[in-house]
Amino acid sequence: MKRLLRMLLRLLFGFRAYGVESLRAKGPVLLIPNHVSWLDWLFLGVLLDKEWKFVVSSVVADTSALHRILMRNGRTFPIDPASPYATRHMAEHLRQGGRLVLFAEGQITFTGSLMKLFEGTGFLLAKTPARVVTCYLRGAERMRWSRNPGKRFWLPRVSAHFSSVQDPVRQPHVSGARQRTMLTDWLRGRMVEQQFEVEMRLGAGTLPEALLETARSRPGFVSMEDARRKPMSYRKWVVSAGVLARRLRSEWVKDGSPVGVLLPNGCATPVVLMALWMRGEVPAVLNFSSGMLVAAGCCKASGVRRVITSRVFVDKARLDLAPLLAEGITVLFLEDLRKRTTWGDKLLGAALFSFRPGRLLASPAQPADSAVLLFTSGSEGTPKAVPLSHRNILANIRQMLAVTDLNDTDRILNALPLFHSFGLTVGTLLGLVRGSYVFLYPSPLHYRMIPNAIYEKNCTVFLSTNTFLNGYARRANPYDFRTLRLLFAAAEKVQQSTVSTWSGQFGVRILEGYGATECGPAVSVNVPVALRPGSTGRLLPGMEYRLEAVEGVAEGGRLWVRGPNVMDGYWGGGGPGKSGLVEGWYDTGDIARVDEDGFVYVLGRLKRFAKVSGEMVSLTAVEEALAGAFPQHGPRCMVAVVAEPDEDKGELLVAVSNCERLTREEVRAALRAKGMTNLSVPARVVAVPQIPLLGSGKVHHRELERMLRERCVAAGV
Repeated sequence: MKRLLRMLLRLLFGFRAYGVESLRAKGPVLLIPNHVSWLDWLFLGVLLDKEWKFVVSSVVADTSALHRILMRNGRTFPIDPASPYATRHMAEHLRQGGRLVLFAEGQITFTGSLMKLFEGTGFLLAKTPARVVTCYLRGAERMRWSRNPGKRFWLPRVSAHFSSVQDPVRQPHVSGARQRTMLTDWLRGRMVEQQFEVEMRLGAGTLPEALLETARSRPGFVSMEDARRKPMSYRKWVVSAGVLARRLRSEWVKDGSPVGVLLPNGCATPVVLMALWMRGEVPAVLNFSSGMLVAAGCCKASGVRRVITSRVFVDKARLDLAPLLAEGITVLFLEDLRKRTTWGDKLLGAALFSFRPGRLLASPAQPADSAVLLFTSGSEGTPKAVPLSHRNILANIRQMLAVTDLNDTDRILNALPLFHSFGLTVGTLLGLVRGSYVFLYPSPLHYRMIPNAIYEKNCTVFLSTNTFLNGYARRANPYDFRTLRLLFAAAEKVQQSTVSTWSGQFGVRILEGYGATECGPAVSVNVPVALRPGSTGRLLPGMEYRLEAVEGVAEGGRLWVRGPNVMDGYWGGGGPGKSGLVEGWYDTGDIARVDEDGFVYVLGRLKRFAKVSGEMVSLTAVEEALAGAFPQHGPRCMVAVVAEPDEDKGELLVAVSNCERLTREEVRAALRAKGMTNLSVPARVVAVPQIPLLGSGKVHHRELERMLRERCVAAGV
């Protein structure tokens, strides 16, 4: 019978199992699978011998005759979930060498993703010598017999992936409650890692393949929309990209150099990116907020000789393309390409999407090939060109999907620019690969319009930065964010005043994360199931870290990270170089500490520390202490802190504010109220009309330092 059922599953679902040799392990052993459908027991049961028993609820088993037949037999271990003795009964069975299958989530997932694990599992691991085999059931969440809120199918492809037999990391010296929590966290971490590893091994290898796979599974679903309020389905998006790719073939010959993309947040940008990927070319997304001189310099340094843009965008943004033209760069306008597109081109694109989708990828890329070229902010020097491969970006997307419960019904609003890795990977590609709706808003500075857009489009996921979140809070109605369930913030330190405002005024908790362009960008993130205020969350699966001691810094160290999402090296010499990494490790340049549970606390950039009278002072910590400390000067009062050389003390701190009335005495009092020492008190306060910001919303400290130097020169100091 078991062999017959296995053949039937193979016929209907293409069912395959991997790592089944682990199932022969002698007891005591626990098999912990993710629970995604009503048929999970069947996919596992055809692989297990009679000694394995499924832990089931006796309450559910007694609800009907069918339930009793299925759940009260020689292959099950019924327990009463409400009984305090249920876990003890399981522990006794394990101590006797038993082998149990336990769905540690306690129920079928409502999100399609891994939900919380009950600490009773941690109790079993703490009180018994049981070893663990984890199982990742892939594809079963797409079955009709699941609770997945998204699109479901009658016969999706399903596979089971079993880990090796693992020994839990038990720490008997800690309290029982603490050990249960640690073992539960350890188990969830193993399950998340396993999901990520399987998806990297079996999932699409390149971005166009992954996007095309999602588009083919739900062609009519609205994939994206922008400020023009013209929804674009997956079919329309991919067909439009295919038509553009064919049109580009007649415009130029592919020569291996990156292609500049100078476009705002709108549906046209993903279309252009997809078209270039279809041609096997590397888009270099240019930062237009820094000016065309900087953009021209980035093009020259990275070998960009062609740029795609829009006449409407150039006119509205008042961009002067002269610096690009002076470098001999060919500028191609989308409006001109659209005029040359015929109905025949569109019909051919639609036919290929429906019948020969593989033909759309005229030049298939390899996972290690560069997928996109991004540029660092330039806040600490000349912008560097960062090539992120298809594998880098897909790894980062799958890392995020492994730890979050993003699903098909989520609606993402992204106002962060696509030339910023946070806006591109997390804000746009993550949703498009997952199959969620993405609304692209052109500017994060529209503080009144963005809350209205979230309200109008019933968005459930939003990502931003501390500076922008404060701007939205000043203009938003408390009801604007009624549907918001995931608010991710990164790119700069989230201040406690911002957290308090959003939780108190809007009832929304901020999930702070941390990353770098060179890392795709996400490195760590807080999620609802693993949230620690003040931290930037746990490292994403597949990542390693090490801390390097820094002279003068007592807490933490210089953070180095390594993982599949980290670039291979900065772009140089017309191709990816190996600079920027040491044996695969990337130096973030940030000072951080990591607690015993693996949560990362970023204390500030090493370059944002000043040595005052021989002591290291974090400028970031001083800025955070001053954030929101001056309500008497209004909600728009901002304070940034920089350092300047001093003959006596080495360096001195300078507070720069957009509030002319702010005094040094007020700054001193605010810092003392936060318990900071006199070394942290700025020597002077300087007023400026406006604090310069980067496109990501971070304070542009390099520009601020330049402004102060010019002031000193003008004053003859």
